[in-house]
Amino acid sequence: PVLPMMPGMPERRTHDYRRHGITSLFAAFNVADGTVITELHRQHRATEFKKFLATIDKTVPEGLDVYIVADNYGTHKTPAIKAWLAKHPRFHMHFTPTGSSWLNQVERWFGHLTEQKIRRGTHKSVQALEADIRAWVKSWNDDPKPFIWKKTADEILDSLSRYLQRVTGQTARDQLKQRISEA
Repeated sequence: PVLPMMPGMPERRTHDYRRHGITSLFAAFNVADGTVITELHRQHRATEFKKFLATIDKTVPEGLDVYIVADNYGTHKTPAIKAWLAKHPRFHMHFTPTGSSWLNQVERWFGHLTEQKIRRGTHKSVQALEADIRAWVKSWNDDPKPFIWKKTADEILDSLSRYLQRVTGQTARDQLKQRISEA
């Protein structure tokens, strides 16, 4: 936990950590306008993910397709989820390759939440943690900001290619093609 700060003093943390329970935050980040749809659940199973999909379905205006970019977590691929998606054809699931979650903009949003609220907070209960998360999400949605790539895809791949060429002898394009063909 973070210790109280005094003006002019650096932030300090204790060496121990006490967990008061867990919560799972499901989040859908709208890449166009930066708004976020969230739900908190005490477990992270297909049942909770299906409830979250239903919330997205109710929140996103009818007539709009919903494209979900998700990691390869098993919860996202169960028969129950596949059946739900089959009944909701406006939903389109896309999975990032393993280890490529940085491509998923909601992961960057989770990073902001972690840096700005969770790491700096002291939560004596799951309810306190959830209240802080809900307040932070509301504040975010009051003034949402979409993430904007500063570099083109070619600039990113070229930079990655130079690094991978040095480290593995293979270019990023070669590795990306290989991962896509394996997916």
